[in-house]
Amino acid sequence: MKRLFDAADRYLATCTWKDMALLKFCLAAIGVLIGINIPKEHKKKALIASAAVFTATYVPLMTKFLKAALKGS
Repeated sequence: MKRLFDAADRYLATCTWKDMALLKFCLAAIGVLIGINIPKEHKKKALIASAAVFTATYVPLMTKFLKAALKGS
C-alpha cells in the first residue's frame, strides 16, 4: 500500500489545478453512474452514506484551501 501512496504523491506533485479538476469530474461521473444503478430500496442508505463521506472530506479540504488562500492575500 505504501508503494501505491508514494506513486500517488509523485503523480500529484506533477499535477496542475486543471488536472485535479479533470480528476474530480471523472470521479463525479463514476459516482453518478454508480448512483443510477443502486436499487430503489437502497437509495436512501446510499444518500446518507455519501452525504456523510462528502461532509467528512469537504470540510477539511475547504479549511486547508481557505487557510492557503488567506495566507496568500
